[in-house]
Amino acid sequence: MSGFSLSDLEKIVTERARSGDANSWTAKLYQGGMERAAKKLGEEAVETVIAAVKGDDRALVSESADLLYHWLVVLAVAGVPMAEVMAELERRTAQSGVAEKAARKNEG
Repeated sequence: MSGFSLSDLEKIVTERARSGDANSWTAKLYQGGMERAAKKLGEEAVETVIAAVKGDDRALVSESADLLYHWLVVLAVAGVPMAEVMAELERRTAQSGVAEKAARKNEG
């Protein structure tokens, strides 16, 4: 198994996003702003769901990679470090999923 992590990918995405390189898909998405990046994230989410429902494991792996990549681009455009998302997930694991969902409903 590779030692490659989402943190490694986040660093690459951040560097490429801010590079301004005309040949970088990441830079183009980043420069397109949140609307473009979020639209791509949504497209990849739908493609991931379709692969899962079809039971196509190979496509599910590929689409999941696309989904995670585009999610990190959206975070970069928003200026939100992945560490904040991970901290939120860690906070949520301190209680049961049922209690966590109930708490979120009471927040809004």
